[in-house]
Amino acid sequence: MSLLVIGSIALDTLETPFGKVEYAVGGSGTFISTSASYFYDDIKLIGIVGTDFPNEELEFLKSRNIDISGVLKHPEKKTFHWHGKYNYDLNTRDSIVTELNAFEDFNPEIPASFRDSPYICLGNVDPEIQLKVINQLTNPKIIMMDTMNFWIEMKKNKLFETMKHVNIISINDSEARELTGEYNLVSAAKRMKELGPEIIVIKKGEHGALLFNGNNVFAAPALPLENVFDPTGAGDSFAGGFMGWIAGTDDTSLDNLKLAMIYGSAIASISVEKFSLEGLRELSNSSIEERLNSFKNLTQFDFPVNGKSNN
Repeated sequence: MSLLVIGSIALDTLETPFGKVEYAVGGSGTFISTSASYFYDDIKLIGIVGTDFPNEELEFLKSRNIDISGVLKHPEKKTFHWHGKYNYDLNTRDSIVTELNAFEDFNPEIPASFRDSPYICLGNVDPEIQLKVINQLTNPKIIMMDTMNFWIEMKKNKLFETMKHVNIISINDSEARELTGEYNLVSAAKRMKELGPEIIVIKKGEHGALLFNGNNVFAAPALPLENVFDPTGAGDSFAGGFMGWIAGTDDTSLDNLKLAMIYGSAIASISVEKFSLEGLRELSNSSIEERLNSFKNLTQFDFPVNGKSNN
C-alpha cells in the first residue's frame, strides 16, 4: 500500500526580507515525501539529483522511511538549482536563476516494485512526465497531481490530457483562474471537474485552502503565524500532508478529506516557519498535535440556540 511520489529534488538559494540561504535542499519531491512521512510509513520517491547533492540529505530521506531507490544520480550534471527572491509580503517572488542541470534529463522509468502503488502524488513537473508515470502504473487507486503557471502557459493541452487520468488536483488560486479562464473559484472548480478530477483542492496561501468534492465545499483556514521565513515549500508540504493522511487512512470519504485538508494545512504552517526543509526535520507527534489543536481552536465556536448562548 505504498504512496508513490514523483517530483523535483533541488538545491535552492532563497532570499527573503528575513534572511538568505544558499544551496539548501528543496524541490517538490523532497517536500511532499518528507511531509507525507509524518502520516504514512511506506513512501517511495522518484526523482533525480546531480553530482553535488549532499549524501547526508539522501540519508535524511531514508531516515524518514522514504524509499529512495528510485532516485537517480546523474553522473555528470549538477542538481537542479533555483534562486528566488521574495518580496516583503512573501506572496510574490522573482526568479533570479533557474538551472535545470540534471533535472533536464529527468525521464522516469518506474521500478517494477513501485508500479503497483495505489496512492500516487505527482509534483508540479512537466505534464508529459506526469502522464508517462501514470501510464506505467498497474494498480492506481488515488492519483493526485499538482501543476504550476509555467506548464499552464506552455503545455496546456498536455496538462488537460493528464487531468483526465487523475482523481485529485491541487492547485493555487491564480493557477486555477489561469487554467480555466474563470475568475470565480467556485466556477473554476466546476470547470476543472469537467476536465477529469473529481476532487479539487485550491490553495490560497495565507487565506487557507478550498476543497470541492461533488456538491460539497470545505474551507480550511490558514493559521495566523507570527514568524514566516520561507513559503517556498508550503504548497508541496500541504500536498504531502494531505496525501500522507489519505494513504494512511485509506479513506476518501468527505469527512476524511476534510481532515486531510487540516493535516496538510498544519504541516505546511510548520514548514514556512524556517528556511528550506529545516522546519520538517525533527517534528514530533506532540508538536503536530499541538498545531492541529491550534487549527481546531481557530474556528471552534458554540452556535447559539434560539438566540441564546449554550452556556
